[in-house]
Amino acid sequence: MSFRDCLNVSLQILRANKMRSGLTILGIVIGVSSVVFLISFGRGHEANLMAIFKSLGAETIYVTSASQMTDQISGITRKLTMEDAIALENSNRLPSVALVSPFTEKMSTVTYANEKVGTDVMGVVPNIRSIIDYPIERGLYITDEDVMSGSSVAVLGATARTNLFKDEDPLGKTIRVDGRIFEVVGTLEAKGGFLPGADDFIMIPLSTMQAKLMGETTTEGRPVQTIAVRAISPDHIGSAMDEAISVLRQRHHIREGEENDFYVMDMRDIINQMKQALEVFQVFLASVGAISLVVGGIGIMNIMLVSVTERTREIGIRKAVGARRLDIMKQFLVESAILSISGGVIGILLAFLFVLMVTGVNLGGYTVQAPFSLDIVLIALAVSTFIGITSGLYPAFHAAGMDPVESLRYQ
Repeated sequence: MSFRDCLNVSLQILRANKMRSGLTILGIVIGVSSVVFLISFGRGHEANLMAIFKSLGAETIYVTSASQMTDQISGITRKLTMEDAIALENSNRLPSVALVSPFTEKMSTVTYANEKVGTDVMGVVPNIRSIIDYPIERGLYITDEDVMSGSSVAVLGATARTNLFKDEDPLGKTIRVDGRIFEVVGTLEAKGGFLPGADDFIMIPLSTMQAKLMGETTTEGRPVQTIAVRAISPDHIGSAMDEAISVLRQRHHIREGEENDFYVMDMRDIINQMKQALEVFQVFLASVGAISLVVGGIGIMNIMLVSVTERTREIGIRKAVGARRLDIMKQFLVESAILSISGGVIGILLAFLFVLMVTGVNLGGYTVQAPFSLDIVLIALAVSTFIGITSGLYPAFHAAGMDPVESLRYQ
């Protein structure tokens, strides 16, 4: 019996049982559409988060005080200073360093009119823009003049702006940060998406932060919480880290064998850890969809066993007129393959519609992305076909192994 004959017979039998065939296909449709959509969504989510982390400075290392965790309630650390940051700008001793940007953060109470919120206040210098990519949405950024003069100006992150001003235009308005008056001169574009607090902050000049919020009156030994150090290229991150550690150990009079009183964080390590976490997340999403696909495969096996029972006499007649075991097996395997492939194609089309519906949807500043790529389609179709054929193997073997005499007696 040729493959074409098997195909024609299988289509006739499936058309004769439209409702049963449709419900069987539905299980595969749900499984395939779930797998394709969830993997596409997972890839889009990974791309969004990786873009966010890379915007925080993929070529940057962050030097923080080793005692920062114990001082995080007050937001003040006295292990790193502005003089440390200035020393790290020495291109003769640190040829691998392109840019140094100190900053300090402190959780503060910020009020405007009747609104009072707790938010992260960052004291920064202008070149922080070259490390942390938060474009200005409206207004101005912190300038060198603001830092030199200790101006009481503030730039708002997207979440902080919404929490304080709702739909009101914040430019030119005054806010109070821990009771100190600041004028809002700019707002930043939303960047954080699903990262909690990524847009919930306010930037002010670092000198203003030190003088007004931290009470520093001296010009020497001014504390900073973190020093961002950007390498001249990705290939020089390791050497930039070594140079920074060497200079800081010398400045802090740390002897050989003693531990550093500061901590150096490489953004590459964080990005790699995030990649690993996202890969696990994608596997989890794919597993959820795969469960539906396995259930669909079980449905095919169940229906094929029912079909074998119903067609026992037919199998006996075909064997009596010369059909081989292979012909019987081929017939039932083709039927199960048709069910699974049909469900796979419909499931892929349905997943494509879901992807079109959700791509570009804005969820609180997070734009959903779900790339629909060819490799996902091919893998889903191959897996659905494999499950269909595998599910049909036992019924096919069962049918092929029937005794023709007993089959002819079956009523």
